[in-house]
Amino acid sequence: MREEDVTIERCECMHVHEELKNRVARRIPEEEKLSDLAAFFKVFGDVTRIRILYALLCSEMCVCDLAQVLDMTQSAISHQLRLLKQMALVKNRREGKTVFYSLSDGHITTILSQGMEHIEE
Repeated sequence: MREEDVTIERCECMHVHEELKNRVARRIPEEEKLSDLAAFFKVFGDVTRIRILYALLCSEMCVCDLAQVLDMTQSAISHQLRLLKQMALVKNRREGKTVFYSLSDGHITTILSQGMEHIEE
């Protein structure tokens, strides 16, 4: 949808619905939590990180395999995995000399699945 195709409708008069305003204002989280939430969603704003998350949605993988599947360098994969791990989107486990990565929990699977479902509507 093009920007010029979107029209924002406004009320014709100024009237604040106090009860509604107060009820909603009480439910809005504090600024720090909203900032954390914005940072969380910002991580999803990079196509490389989304590709990594989708690969991990399919299977637990090591950096070597991720690099091959995504046609990227191991260094580039490691850099993105570091950020994904800091944001608790992925976790890792060591098996001998190999470190395997996977999605941290079902919430990440749900976010990816619902996001894809939304854009495919």
